[in-house]
Amino acid sequence: MLMHMVERRRQSDRHLDILAGVLDEVDYGLMLLSPQLELLHMNHAAETELDEDHPLLMHQQHLFARDPRDATPLREALQDAATKGLRRMVVVGAARGGVRLSVVPLRAAHGHTGAVLVVMARRQMVSALAAQAFARAYQLSRCEEQVLLALCQGQTPQEIAEHHGVKIATVRTQVASIRAKTGVASIRDLVQQVACLPPLVGTLRQCAPHREGPRLAA
Repeated sequence: MLMHMVERRRQSDRHLDILAGVLDEVDYGLMLLSPQLELLHMNHAAETELDEDHPLLMHQQHLFARDPRDATPLREALQDAATKGLRRMVVVGAARGGVRLSVVPLRAAHGHTGAVLVVMARRQMVSALAAQAFARAYQLSRCEEQVLLALCQGQTPQEIAEHHGVKIATVRTQVASIRAKTGVASIRDLVQQVACLPPLVGTLRQCAPHREGPRLAA
């Protein structure tokens, strides 16, 4: 009996390690909370996002809003997910543009409410990493990659030319080359393709300072 319990514990630990690895590969800030709303795991993207200027903060393994006006909506959304199994969308820090959160209840065995997943919206529609991956897939040049990223960030060809100190004709030539290599009909379609890429996380994150905090635990 004891050996069986030990083996089940080992399997549970392996599953938790795998889940932690999966969460860390997603380029959205993710925080996994227990049914008691204590932090079980914060992925790398969330660790990077939660700086001193972010409207959320983690204190003693619990998630809080910096602005008192956001405290009640955030608390109610977390509690509704943990106790009622309800999904919620919350905006925190509206005074500074706002960060949107999806609060998702995760079902445990037999349909009971288990952990709660908090998903943070991206601050940019397209990350530099996604643009880089797209550029490499279509063998774009370094200059074309820079133009692609600028387009995805909402800059016009004229703004790109002014920023890089080149003629608008040069940028238009690069845009035409990008379109030819990728087979898209317009800049709008190009940006949409990059924006719809699966969220990617760079391997360089492993070299970044790692914030102390709880990891997945059984």
